[in-house]
Amino acid sequence: MSTILDKIVANRREEISLQKQSFPLSEIKAKINGCFPCISLSEKLVNLRSNGIIAEFKRRSPSKGVINDNVLPEIVTKGFVEVGVTALSVLTENHFFGGSIYDFFAVRKANPVTPILRKDFIIDEYQLYESRSLQADVVLLIASVLEKAEIHRFISISHELGMEVLLELHDESEIDKIDIEADMIGINNRNLKDFKVDINRSIKLLDLLPAKAIKISESGLNDPETIGFLRKNGFSGFLMGENFMKSGDPVLACFEFLSKLKY
Repeated sequence: MSTILDKIVANRREEISLQKQSFPLSEIKAKINGCFPCISLSEKLVNLRSNGIIAEFKRRSPSKGVINDNVLPEIVTKGFVEVGVTALSVLTENHFFGGSIYDFFAVRKANPVTPILRKDFIIDEYQLYESRSLQADVVLLIASVLEKAEIHRFISISHELGMEVLLELHDESEIDKIDIEADMIGINNRNLKDFKVDINRSIKLLDLLPAKAIKISESGLNDPETIGFLRKNGFSGFLMGENFMKSGDPVLACFEFLSKLKY
């Protein structure tokens, strides 16, 4: 029986195949020459003055349906930055999450000096070149949908293009896929097979990660106390999407959350 993740990956493969016909890789590469240098997310996260919050623009999800379809990406994300987040994340998968590269364009234009993660299901090197052409600073690589050799190759290509890599893990079975060249390692508290959230997943896997790795906890982060607890236990970054986006005023929700954080 196929999982939601299986369906997402299968759909992305079909979409990428069609994209390659409409926009050949040679055309994508040609756009990269005019891109600005990438902004380092990892450097921002190790800064002791950073709150580590990576606020995500996310329209919907397979588990929650529509989260917020009534806001503009450029307005919301600029607001997130103005109230003090460390970085931004933009979902660009369309079929299941309602995102698009146009959302990313809008966010990049509105936030030229903030690190931005392209959040998608990257399964083809074509997407890495596309990410750089969008002027992404960081790309997400999901261990559960890639082989170890693919992870290493994709990291190498990303670095050649000037981007950083966030390697995302979900459970103990993926520990052997860790690549020391990854700039950051994320623990997703949401199981992508059934989309259930377990906040303790980050703590359970913590001791299995390389000691010097820059660690990011993702999903299910709903209160400032959890952020403080994770920070004390070695996490530097905190990827948050639904908690802000589900609000009628995501920027206000973000401001109120940040005001309660204790560093």
